[in-house]
Amino acid sequence: MKTITKLILPFSLAALVAGCASSGVKNPSGIGVTRMNADEQGFVAGTGVESQDLVAVTDKMSRSILGIPQIANAPTPPIIVLDPVDNQTRFPLNKDIFLTRIRTQLNSKSAGKVTFLARDRMAALEKERNLKREGAVTATSDPAKQEFLGANYFLTGSLQGLSTRTSKGTSDYILYAFQLIDARTSAIIWEDSAEIKKQGLEDAAYR
Repeated sequence: MKTITKLILPFSLAALVAGCASSGVKNPSGIGVTRMNADEQGFVAGTGVESQDLVAVTDKMSRSILGIPQIANAPTPPIIVLDPVDNQTRFPLNKDIFLTRIRTQLNSKSAGKVTFLARDRMAALEKERNLKREGAVTATSDPAKQEFLGANYFLTGSLQGLSTRTSKGTSDYILYAFQLIDARTSAIIWEDSAEIKKQGLEDAAYR
């Protein structure tokens, strides 16, 4: 009887360990997740806006902005505010991700040639300002300094598309256009664009 117990216990323990080792999420198709660079086109693709388009377009816009005299030769870094992108394509995408990436590219690679204002955080900033004025928190900044800066330029853009669909497939053309607008005169001091056209047999679902 003791011999049988000794044989069963190791077997049960081995089965338990094997079961734990093999647990986890399994892809029913047998294909694992593939890690890719954001500028690569994967095997899951459609004719709409994808990560490689975002990277290509925003890289081009960032380089183009840094090359204009109003930025490259400015004695002090111009102050820029983001104005929402107008999405006129058929794709329900997060349109402002384009401005977010342009801003991060310029902030990280322009060596301080531009300054962006966090206008989307105004509620929190105003609350902090009021707390300082009331003496509830310590104000460490220069009291003679203007608290909230005004913008020199607005950075905005639009996404516009043309779509064709037949029994042979789907075709989408998208124009990515961006502008820097003078906040005082409303003049467009810079504008650039990128065009991307794709065709495919099946239409993809975008979320």
